[in-house]
Amino acid sequence: MNSPSAAKLRVLFVDDEAPIRDVMKLELPRMGHDTTICEDGESAMKALEKHTFDAAIIDLRMPGLSGWDVVDHIKKVSPETEIIISTGHGSMEAAIQAIRKGAYDFIPKPCKLVTIANVLKRVAEKRALTNKNIALETRLKAVEGSCRMIGSTPPMQQVKSMISKVAPTDSAVLVLGETGTGKELVARRIHEESNRSTMPFVAVNCGALPENLVESEFFGHRKGAFTGADTPRKGLFEVANGGTLFLDELGELDKNMQVKLLRFLESGEVRRVGENEAFHVDVRIVCATNRNLEEMVASGTFREDLFFRVNTFQIKLPPLRERRDDIPKIALSLAERYLKKSGVTEAFFAPATIELLKAHVWTGNVRELANAIEYSVILSGGQTVQPEHLPTSVTNRVTVQLPPQPIPAPVPEAVAPQQEEEIKTLRQVEQEVILASLERNGGDKPQTARELGIALKTLYNKLNQYEAQGLEIAG
Repeated sequence: MNSPSAAKLRVLFVDDEAPIRDVMKLELPRMGHDTTICEDGESAMKALEKHTFDAAIIDLRMPGLSGWDVVDHIKKVSPETEIIISTGHGSMEAAIQAIRKGAYDFIPKPCKLVTIANVLKRVAEKRALTNKNIALETRLKAVEGSCRMIGSTPPMQQVKSMISKVAPTDSAVLVLGETGTGKELVARRIHEESNRSTMPFVAVNCGALPENLVESEFFGHRKGAFTGADTPRKGLFEVANGGTLFLDELGELDKNMQVKLLRFLESGEVRRVGENEAFHVDVRIVCATNRNLEEMVASGTFREDLFFRVNTFQIKLPPLRERRDDIPKIALSLAERYLKKSGVTEAFFAPATIELLKAHVWTGNVRELANAIEYSVILSGGQTVQPEHLPTSVTNRVTVQLPPQPIPAPVPEAVAPQQEEEIKTLRQVEQEVILASLERNGGDKPQTARELGIALKTLYNKLNQYEAQGLEIAG
């Protein structure tokens, strides 16, 4: 399989000499670049009003507007564009002036194709490094803990096996699982085990993006595209070029953005807000959700064609209650993180504490466990964690396994008629948990969302549904 490449650039070439333009119309695309050719400064200005370029090769002396005029305009409308000056009237003074104006490089005429190719290669490398830095900043803000996948129980062994099989491919992956099970961790492992591991990994929570800014966040915008767009901005798809884009809470996207995401998956092209032409990026998409997309498809809230596109390969993460034997190892890893040291032994947790951790239901999964371990480590002062150091939310909710009781003799039906056990639906249980958490937090919705490990937008949607049913909501 070919390695991903981020070397393709959008190049503006401006020169008043027709023979040179004719050569560049052929050679720049052969180098792998999307190219716009302009014969003078006026046409270059018009092109810059419509599109954003990674690099601009500009002749200084042209009739009408000079190359310097074009350079000044680029610095105003697209400061991220790398400027390369090309002129047959060059001198050391012109080169110095070009650098002072912010030019990336200076090429004297007649220009050799190999020289142009090398300069554009350096521009591509600089752009890739910039994108990786942006991606790293995004990752540091969003990621908690290391990228190790802890667990040796059969469900986790199956997950690891599936990751090792799909990671080397470019197939789209859909990660399913309850809130807090570690879906982003799976996406990062897929990226790190792929041939894209040296390129950016960019994670975005679709449910946390303001609806009016989702398109700009995804695809970027040019300066002045809308109110507040004071500077041009790269979208996350462009930042992730050559790497992996992780779309968490995919089910929160509205129908309009679902269409645009589908269009990208079909064409590999993105178009910045405010621009007319699309450009190609090489991005692998990994999606995740805790919602049932098949039910959303049936209800008409999620596009069926998009579901098939993102569901090429499916990985389902087990909840923590289905892999209780992994809890001690996960707890030790979390303790190391909060103590900021490695080598914490199993004795750090008292045996009774381990039993309580394994017995708890963990509706919030690993995220809830992480909060409990942080609380316990602080309360214990970094010493052995005893049961009394655990949060009451853990100790009070543990289901105690009572010894078997003798079965009483059957009672005649006339005396004690048998009653059927009420079985609650998953929706009823979810509602009880959400309302109890809201009451416990005094109606504080942001705190409730954090405790439950769900997006604030998701909480508001749930509460609106309950109010429509006639329920009184705390706060």
